[in-house]
Amino acid sequence: MNGMTATAAVVSTGNEGLDTVLRGGLPASRLYLLEGAPGSGKTTLCLQFLRDGVARGEKVLYVTLSETSEELEAVAQSHGWTLEGVSLFELSSADEVFGEGREQSVLHPWELELGNTLKLIQAEVERTRPTRVVFDSLSEMRLLAQDPFRYRRQVLLLKQFFAGRNATVVLVDDLTGENGERDAHLHSLAHGVITLERLTLEFGPARRRLQVQKMRGVNFVAGFHDMDIRTGGLAVYPRLIAAEHHEPFVGDPTPSGVAAVDALLGGGPLRGTCTLLTGPAGAGKTTLALQYVAAACARGEPAAVFEFDERIGTMLIRSQAMNIDLGPHLESGALKVRQVDPAEMSPGEFAWRIRREVEDRGVRLIVIDSLNGYLAAMPQEQQLILQMHELLSYLNQQGVTTFLVNPQHSLVGSMATGQLNVSYMADAVILFRFFEARGRLRKAVSILKNRGGAHEDTIRELRIDAGGVRVGAPLSDFKGIMTGTPEYVGADAPLMEDRDIDA
Repeated sequence: MNGMTATAAVVSTGNEGLDTVLRGGLPASRLYLLEGAPGSGKTTLCLQFLRDGVARGEKVLYVTLSETSEELEAVAQSHGWTLEGVSLFELSSADEVFGEGREQSVLHPWELELGNTLKLIQAEVERTRPTRVVFDSLSEMRLLAQDPFRYRRQVLLLKQFFAGRNATVVLVDDLTGENGERDAHLHSLAHGVITLERLTLEFGPARRRLQVQKMRGVNFVAGFHDMDIRTGGLAVYPRLIAAEHHEPFVGDPTPSGVAAVDALLGGGPLRGTCTLLTGPAGAGKTTLALQYVAAACARGEPAAVFEFDERIGTMLIRSQAMNIDLGPHLESGALKVRQVDPAEMSPGEFAWRIRREVEDRGVRLIVIDSLNGYLAAMPQEQQLILQMHELLSYLNQQGVTTFLVNPQHSLVGSMATGQLNVSYMADAVILFRFFEARGRLRKAVSILKNRGGAHEDTIRELRIDAGGVRVGAPLSDFKGIMTGTPEYVGADAPLMEDRDIDA
């Protein structure tokens, strides 16, 4: 391992998500480049890296040419941190560090020759002998050098100085020089390169993402990873790779607790499959999904509902009115209902939250309501389909039964699927429709496909009232459902009427 011991081969970045991306952390005693525009989260990530070293009893050093100690303290306090144990070396106060009288004028970085500046830094490293060093930032070195060749030569000398000193060094570059372009020479010098980006959307907060450009000797997770800056540090959400998360499971049916509903799908959706509930608003999609949730919790299987559209309070009141009482399951912890604001949450964070439910709580059934809300989280449709495909593959390989609610455009008449067509990904598709009979608006349900086995090809009436979910007999005289304008022309007898709930 290039002379490194097994225990010292990798150092944690202090960030769980980034360590996951790096398959454990940074190879120790190497020099790395952390680049990103101002506001992308570089300082926060560097402080996490150094504070992790302090927690492990290591000596750490923060060399700053740009920010003052007061500014760094302010950043730390915003996250509820202290900088205790972190050695701060400000070039603006180098005269005090080296004992030159306080009466002298302040020694500013731009008044120094670049070579003298590096000598001061090297002297401080020799004095403190840190195992983790952050150098913030390279932009000031560019200003001092005034020449690209001289600047790159000094960076190379800096790398050579740290070689063999058992220090893991992070050089910070804010990309403010050379028209904001990345320095290919720096990329070649560094053992690894991590890039942070800040994207401004037309609506909502800025989105941030991370990419590992290179990391020698590490099979890292390539591509972009969503991230967020919140109180407590930088949260990185590693891109989901479903193929790495297969777990053995038995693909038995998942019953709903309503025999007539289970009969439609030959006993229910199989574990490790995805069921798409599609139809107009108000047709009963969410209620049927909650029926499966209640049945799973009653069997002792943890479940989770991710609600994009409806408020949680409204959903719970409505479900209770339909004889689906989720309150006891919420109190017991068997059920978790998460309200998702697509304007505030990135798709990467959403996938990470689902992973935590599955891997930490052992959730066996998940409802996503609805795909329209998920679509609002990221306008780029192609990328969204890829992320949803990976997420569903992950859930399938974990043996989780997934229900996707997909509202269709318009309420009656011709129905059009939403912008995100995931029907080809679904293992089963349940179609809901409205139809009119003798001046009354009624609901119909049918199964379009079921990869898990046989299913009914009939069209049945669906009634949801205070007694719960009911499925009627096949509507043999029902016509026009596939045209989008269903019409019932048969006799009255086959239709379900209101029932006496108290009977």
